[in-house]
Amino acid sequence: MSGMQLLIDVGNGRTKFGLATSEAILERREHPTRELSPAAVREVVKGWQFEKAVICSVVPKVVPAFREVFGSTLIELRHDGHLGIGIRYPKPESIGADRLANAVALAHMHGAPGIVIDFGTAVTFDILSADKFYIGGVIAPGLRLMTDYLHERTALLPSVDLREPETAIGQSTEGAILAGAAIGYRGMVKGILEALKKELGGEQIRVVATGGDAEWIISGMGEDIPTDPDLTLHGLRLVGNLRAPL
Repeated sequence: MSGMQLLIDVGNGRTKFGLATSEAILERREHPTRELSPAAVREVVKGWQFEKAVICSVVPKVVPAFREVFGSTLIELRHDGHLGIGIRYPKPESIGADRLANAVALAHMHGAPGIVIDFGTAVTFDILSADKFYIGGVIAPGLRLMTDYLHERTALLPSVDLREPETAIGQSTEGAILAGAAIGYRGMVKGILEALKKELGGEQIRVVATGGDAEWIISGMGEDIPTDPDLTLHGLRLVGNLRAPL
């Protein structure tokens, strides 16, 4: 189908696939990253028709599978490619491709200066200057990384299913962990945001959140921060739009 793109966001745990026009994402599929192979990729995208594929990956070892399947139609999002934003950063090659995709989506869909918060295995904050340059960010442990670590590194603390705590004062071990996770994590996010906004100055700062835990965490912070689960895919879509048809 003319103008259609395949969008691929390879995360540590899962890989998201999107079928998109130049303006919108039409369909979404997912697959465990550790189970990716050329055959698995072909199976996931079966029935989808597209002219080009755009990928960002934080797991380099799986990218050859996509190169094998898509060949010259594969566009790999890189710091030295055409992004529609600038980069003002000492070692741009060290910036995760997903973080650049988020910054592209922020610039084109929300504006600048701004901050993207991406709640994944790690929680990342990526900052765009007023003149739409990527200027740096923050990396902190993801919420599940913190709670899983508590369970794995202690003899008595259980693994918990994350949900809102009934009270701030935990009435059980599980309740205490939930309070620490929800209240403590939101406090960390608020503190980082406050410091970033202060450094960015007095201009109107756009903030948008994405990632698996975004809606749950943001909902309890008392701040007006929009969430977009497709933000990274939109960044890929926008990068794909900048590339001439093959």
